Amino acid sequence: MAKHTFKLSDVTPDARIIARSALGYDFNYYADAETLLFGSTDETAFRMQNFTPGTGISTGTGTLFSGNVTVAGDLIKTEIVIDLTGLNSSAAGDIIGKDGGTANCNLGQITAALNGTIIAGHILCLETPAGGEPDIDVFSATVATGAEDTAVSDLTETKLFDAGQDFIAGLSANQFNGGGFTALPTADEYLYLVGSGGGTDDTYTAGKFVITLYGQPA
Repeated sequence: MAKHTFKLSDVTPDARIIARSALGYDFNYYADAETLLFGSTDETAFRMQNFTPGTGISTGTGTLFSGNVTVAGDLIKTEIVIDLTGLNSSAAGDIIGKDGGTANCNLGQITAALNGTIIAGHILCLETPAGGEPDIDVFSATVATGAEDTAVSDLTETKLFDAGQDFIAGLSANQFNGGGFTALPTADEYLYLVGSGGGTDDTYTAGKFVITLYGQPA
């Protein structure tokens, strides 16, 4: 991995403000991995890195996806923000993604090196889903290739969160557990959103969610 180290005197005022927020340390930028480290050359000390979805999510028309992994000491936090606009749901139990049976409809892969060992997770709805199925579950599976309009049960999968009702903005679907996952993804598994409930076969015109996973160094 190519490492680029900058002294405070070498960077712009805006960057100096960022560096000072880490107690005035120099910072290291790993360009090829889009990783920023503060105060150390040790990648386990403090790291920020992107978390990327499969092409069955990223190529949706109007779909927005942002993923970030932050490491601060012994806590690793993975955050995913997704706007489902442009993606499709179909029959109950089918994977959500770009219409036409598009493959690779995963939200990204969990790895021990990037995300650590996952110890907790939850989902929050920021905007009520419209168009597609509003009752949405979260799964993990062992392969990246899960396709839209395909049963998640065709994969080797684990249900992480069962909504049990339609999502409403500002609330997790399952108010009894606060949106908390009842199972957790293991290393090298991929995350999927899966339509449930009535199995609406249509394109989402709205629906924003935050998925957060907490991990510890493997």
